[in-house]
Order: sequence, then C-alpha cells, then structure tokens
Amino acid sequence: MKRSWHTVPLDRLLTQLGVDPVHGLTNEEAARRLEQVGPNRLATEQPTGPWTILRRQLTDLMMAVLGTAALVSWALGERADAVAILAIMLLNAVLGFFQEFRAERSLEALRALAAPQARVIRQGRLLRLPATQLVPGDRVQVEAGDRIPADLRLLEAWGLEVDESLLTGESVPVAKRADWLGRGEEEVADRPNLLYMGTLVTRGRAEAVVVATGSQTEMGEIAALIRRAGPESTPLQERAQELGRVLVAVSLGLVTLVTAVGIARGLSAYEMFLTGVSLAVAVIPEGLPAAVTVALALGVQRMIRRNCIVRRLPAVETLGTITTICSDKTGTLTRNEMTVTRVELADGSLEVTGIGYEAPGQVLDRGRPVQLSSRPGLERLLQVAVLCNRARLPAAGLEAQAPRGEGPGGLEVWGDPTEIALLVLSRKAGRPPEVWRAQAEERAEFPFDSDRKRMSVVVDLGGERLVLCKGAPESVLAQADRVEQRGGPVPLSATGRRRWLAKAETMSGAALRVLALAYKRLPMGVLPNQEGAETGLILLGLVGMYDPPREEVRAELERARRAGIRTLMVTGDHPRTAEAVARELGILQPGEEAVLGRMLDGLDEAELRRLVRERSVFARVAPRHKVQLVKALQKCGARVAMTGDGVNDAAAIKEADVGIAMGRCGVEVTREAASVVLTDDRFDTILAAVEEGRGLFQNVRTFMRYLLGCNAGEVLVMLGATLLGLPLPLTPLQILWMNLVTDGLPAIALGMEPPSPGLMERPPRPPGEGVLGGGLGRQLLGRATAIGLSALAAFLWMLTAGHDLTVARTTAFTALVTAQLVYVFSARSERLDPLERPLGSNRWLVAAVALSGLAQLGALSLPFLQGALETVPLPPDGWLVVAVAAGWPALWDLARHAWEVGRGEVEKGRAVRIGAPKRI
Repeated sequence: MKRSWHTVPLDRLLTQLGVDPVHGLTNEEAARRLEQVGPNRLATEQPTGPWTILRRQLTDLMMAVLGTAALVSWALGERADAVAILAIMLLNAVLGFFQEFRAERSLEALRALAAPQARVIRQGRLLRLPATQLVPGDRVQVEAGDRIPADLRLLEAWGLEVDESLLTGESVPVAKRADWLGRGEEEVADRPNLLYMGTLVTRGRAEAVVVATGSQTEMGEIAALIRRAGPESTPLQERAQELGRVLVAVSLGLVTLVTAVGIARGLSAYEMFLTGVSLAVAVIPEGLPAAVTVALALGVQRMIRRNCIVRRLPAVETLGTITTICSDKTGTLTRNEMTVTRVELADGSLEVTGIGYEAPGQVLDRGRPVQLSSRPGLERLLQVAVLCNRARLPAAGLEAQAPRGEGPGGLEVWGDPTEIALLVLSRKAGRPPEVWRAQAEERAEFPFDSDRKRMSVVVDLGGERLVLCKGAPESVLAQADRVEQRGGPVPLSATGRRRWLAKAETMSGAALRVLALAYKRLPMGVLPNQEGAETGLILLGLVGMYDPPREEVRAELERARRAGIRTLMVTGDHPRTAEAVARELGILQPGEEAVLGRMLDGLDEAELRRLVRERSVFARVAPRHKVQLVKALQKCGARVAMTGDGVNDAAAIKEADVGIAMGRCGVEVTREAASVVLTDDRFDTILAAVEEGRGLFQNVRTFMRYLLGCNAGEVLVMLGATLLGLPLPLTPLQILWMNLVTDGLPAIALGMEPPSPGLMERPPRPPGEGVLGGGLGRQLLGRATAIGLSALAAFLWMLTAGHDLTVARTTAFTALVTAQLVYVFSARSERLDPLERPLGSNRWLVAAVALSGLAQLGALSLPFLQGALETVPLPPDGWLVVAVAAGWPALWDLARHAWEVGRGEVEKGRAVRIGAPKRI
C-alpha cells in the first residue's frame, strides 16, 4: 500500500527514509537500495511476442470458417476463388497484427516520460546521474525546465511552480511549498509539498528527497491501470463471431440434410456430397471480410479528411454505438489557452474581447476601444503585465504554440499560461510586448513563491526606476497603501481595500483566475531588497482570466444530445472552474453540482452506477476515478468514448470502448493507448467520427443484408428442389460461380455507400443489437424466400414448357444471378426505396453490377464457360421468365415502401423518429 508521504513531518520522514539531510545517501547505501527496490523505471508486463499476436489473428472463428471455404474451393478446382479467400485472410491477419503490436507500445511511451538525468547529492557531492539510478532517500535538486525524475517530497522550495496537467488535468501550473502538511484525504492535485514523476517545473527551484520510484510512483500507478485495462471485443467483432458460429452450424446441417435426402432418392453419393459442400460454401459469405475491410478502409480515409486518425480499425465501427462521451475539460471542451476577459480599474471596468492566444481582440470601455493615451492607469497596468513576466510570444503574429515549460529554444510560445495571457492582453490593447521590453532594463527580480503569492521586478523605464508587482489580490492589497486614479495615486482606505477584495471574490466566483497588479516609483540608483521593494505599493487594478470554452462546442453538445449521446465532463480541475464551464456549455443542469473524485472512493457499485446516471460533471478526479467512471457507465449498459490528452487520462482511455486522444496537445502515451487520435483536438471532430462509425455499421448491415439474402435464396432453391423430389436446379460449379459473380464486386461496392442523411438525428442502436437486428433478419429472409421461390418457379416453368434440364438449369441459374444484381439496389438502404438513392451517389456500385452482368452473359455465351458451367444460350421465353423472376421482388419493395409512407410509418427519405433517447 502506498504511503501518505505528504502527511509526515519532515524530520520524521528523513528518519524513516534513513537519509542525511545535508550529505544525502552514501554510494554504498544507494547501491544496496537500488538492488532492493530495482531501477527507477515503470514496470511493464512481458511484451507479447509477434508470433503470439499473429496466432491470435489466425485462430479467430471466422478465419477458420474462411480457411475451410478456401480448402473446399481448392478441392473443387476453384483455385482462383481459394487464392482470393486466402488473400483476404492474410490481409485481415496483417491488419490485426499491426494494430495489436502498436497497442503494446503504450507503456513504452509512458516510460519515455521519465527524466533521463537527475541532479543528486550523495556523500555531500552534487552528481548528475541517470534517473533510473535514483532510490528512495536520494536528495535531488530541480529547477525550471526540469522534468521531475521520481516522486519527491520537498525539503526547500524557492518560487516553485509545476505543470501537473498530464497527471491532474489542472490547466494552470501549481505553486509548491515545503512547509505544508496534509491530513491524509487530499488528492494528488491538492498536495503542494509533493512533486510527481513526469511533471514539469515551470518556475523556481527546489531541493527534495525521493519518496517513491518506479512502479511505486503516481505514474507507476497509472501504468498498472493501463496494464489491467483492456477493451472488450467491438460489437462488430462480437456479432461476426456469433454469425460465424451460426453459419458453421447451418453449413454442416445443409451438407448432412441435402446429402442424406439425395442419397435416399437414389442419387450419386459423390454428386450429392459435392452439392452439399457447394451449398455450405454458398452459405458462408466469402465476400464479407473483403467488404468489411473495404468499408473500414474507406471509413478511415473519410475520417482522416475530417481530422481524425484511427489507430485500430474496429474502433471505426464501435464509434457508431457510442451512447456516452466522457470528455476532459482542458483542451477539448476549452481551448487550453488562458484568456483575459476583464480588467478592473479604479475608474471602471473594461471588457477584453477575443478568445485564445491567436484571436484578434480589443480592450473596450462601454463598447468602445480604449485609447492608452487617455488611460495612463491602464498603460501602467499593461507595463506591469509585460515586464513582470517571464513568458514569451513571437514578435509578430502567433504561428505556433509550443508545449508549456519546454524553454525558448526556438519555440514560438513559452511560459506560464497565465503570463502568456497577460502578454496577449497587452497586444490586444495595441501595445506589443516587445516594445516595452526593448525600452526597459531589468535591475532585479523577486520571484513568485507560495508564501508571498506575488512576484516583483525592478526596472528602469522611460527615465524612471519602478517596482512592478503582480500576484494574488489579497497578497498585493496587503502591501498597497494607495490606488491609481485618473488624476494620480490616492490613499487606499480599509474600506477601499475591502471593496477591492470583494471585487476579486466576485470575479473568482465567476471562475476567473484573478491577479492584482501594482507598482511604485523609486529614486534612480536605489536598489531595494525584497521587503523594501514590495511595501507602499500603488494598486493599479485587477485582471480576470479563464480558459474559455471552444466556440463551437455548445452547438456540438446539442447535436450530440439529438443523436442520443450523453456528454459528461470528467476533469482534474477545480470544481468551481469545472462547474462554470459546464454551465456555460449546458452540460450542468440547474441545481446540479460537480462531484468530487474523492466522493467516489466510498461508494459501492450500486451507488456509483446511480451517480453516473444522475450527474454530468466530475471534478478533481484522479486516474483511478476515471477508470471507475468508465466501468460504472459500461455496467449501466452504455458504450463509452473517453477523451483526454494527459497521462492521467491514458488508463481510462484504454478501458473505454473507444479511447480518443488529442493529437495536438496530447502526450505520446495517451495517443498510443487510444483507438482514435484527433488532429485538431475539437469536440465536433468526435461527432464526425461517430457519424462515420454509424455510417460504417449501416454499410455492414447493407452488405450483410445483400450477401445473406442472396446466399439464402440459393440454398432455398436447392433445398426446395431436393425436398420436392425435383432434379437439382444448379450444379456445384454454378453455385460457386454465383458466389464469385454476386458476392464479390457488388458487395464491396456496397461498402462504399455514403452515410444516409439523418444519421445523427437518430439515437444510437442498442449496444447488444447484432448486424441482423432491428428487423433486418426478417427482411433478408423475406427477400431470400422471394428470390429462391422465383428461381425455383422459373426452373419448374421451363421444365413443364418442354425444355430440357440444361435449359431449365440455365434459366434458374440466370434468374438467381439477375435477381441478386437487381436486389443490390434495394439493399442499399433499409429506410429508402431504390428511387430515393440516386445511382450517381455510388458509381462504384453501378460499375460492379455492370461487370457482374457481363460476366454472367459470358457464362451463357462463351464456349469454354459453357462447357465448365453446363450452360446454354437462353431462348426468348427463358429471358422473359428471367425478367419476371428477377423483377417482381424489386417492384414489390417499391409498392411496400409507398404503402408505409401512406400509413405514416416512414416519412419520405427517412424514418419517423418516435420519442427521445433515454438517459442511462
């Protein structure tokens, strides 16, 4: 069990760790501990070998069925068909292999976040060692720009701030202090005396002692969650496996039944066996894997065009079943760009327009742009904002945002997001930050620390020596004795100070991060110490900023609701901030409050399931809480998509039905754990991916409807003739030819169908519904019966009309092929009749049907095919019979659809939507 190091007094902690607070560990003791606890790296399971992964792909049930079909086809001389089936099997196995192989890299990417080097004090000497050699008790030093090498307890800290967003989701760097002591119930985000492996120092420096390494760190806990997490099979995989088992059973039953009946009637046992096997092969839709592969590949290409990269192909289909999206706040629902929206001066409030770093904006006073020349107080406030600041913007135009805290090094944007927002404020006011920086010369700096809660610099500017200060309102106001007015500074009374604190509290209540800015003049040549610099300040005003929601998100959340998709905000951020953003976006309902992560720890399964049904915002959540929420939602019957960008999201992303990582601001481990990566980090791209997933499943159902309806029709013809004591209407090779002509190109072309209109106006299909659910099974059986009976009737008609068996078989054979090629146009949509789907929307389908039709004509007219398939050219009455047998089912479809429209069961072009989606 992990220890609560943040609650142990320092003297007792050093005793427990057995470390000299000055000289650190000895080399011998460090070596002994390294042997005892192991290297400071994240433990991983033994990686799955490539052969094991490949074996998993090849032992799938559907692969076994296809392998059997390939062997039978080869045995019957259809070697081209057998080779095609084997090629499909190989393609599926290779795709699955690479998908699983890439997934194994998730933990490797997580380990890469560990710092490669660390500054360590051992035996009184400062050494630079590989971070893997750190052990509990080591005394280390960190400073701005360092990545924390292990979990550390602070000994001393000077102005230390750390970006913990990858662990906690907190968008603002956290101030750290060594003298704080916890009580035990604090979450990771609320422990200012601890530093965590993989997080980043953005400001200040510190000395600390290692309290946990490797798997014992917070990062190690996330690694363990990732190892334990693993999404179940996708709905399509589950349904395909079920269908494969059914088809195997049906195939074996047909072989047995047809062979037994034929032999009982005195037919050749060898002929009946070949016929039975041919029917078994006919039942198995050999074209299905190819059609699914093509549909998936096309879906992936469409999603790439919509800024969505799919790392696991089955995730495309799973997206179509999503009922709940668990979205991180920072960077997904918000811009992850702190933005100043309000400035409070003594002579009034100013509004700041423009959202984010790049958007143009202005500083407005009652709707009119402010002129700096007429507002000296504002001009001085902007000087403080720019010069008491360590962030950097490009000199002209913001072209790229770099990861926070990585240092300038050629990067365009660097620094604390709060300070970046202040620089952008100056630019919006019409004064580029570089102008003041070029005019000012810094003489001293007093960095921010968590005790003072303020930062100050001494600069020479415009012939004056100034102290410029910014910090928490209560801290700056405590050091101010005057306030800047239009005519100059005036005394700040106790009443005035309370009034300014009330303003700051009001702004904080609106989820704004509030800073107070102040200054004072010094005589030239005087360089005070910190205490002398930060007394007798002149208050300039307050600045309020926040991480704004993305402009498009509210409309997209409403679109998701109409599509039957519920959105939850799951964030490590402060509950007040989460509630404000959630209310602005319409996620938080009136009277509803955010649920804190620690509240989940004491709940049993039933209480947790009730909570996720009723609440929509979860704040201050740790990685384990996110996994808990995903699992609880899944147990409620939801299909869950989890979004995120930090390491703290990785385990939940892997646990979810679909994990969605942010590609621009996300870390590599999160992208590796995810099934889908967004290249633009936008919420509407998630819905675009859901729409593509729904369209894919629609196409899968379309060609399942087509393939199984056609194949079942073939079986019914043979089975009916056998039971009625008639000659066999088809030869084994004719059955295989039909599979080649009708199950190949037309089925693949059906997978290229564009999504139907109105897909996102309907609720998602039930997660347990199979590809034949929703009445599709009845539809394909109805069409199979129509096709089978029509072909059998055509066979009987030609026999009774005096034609020989070969002509009758050729007629039945051609009627079946033609009926299936006509049926492909009806199969394009479950809701629309063929006339409502223009042929031009899928030219591939028209071409595929044309080629298949020409192939069938060749089978009737080319001598070498006539000999192999036992066909003859059809007489005129044979073609008339074929036209009637193949055409009447399509006419019936049109008449039925018109009748349903007349009754109001469907509207022209779409189904009537009855009711609203239920909230789980």
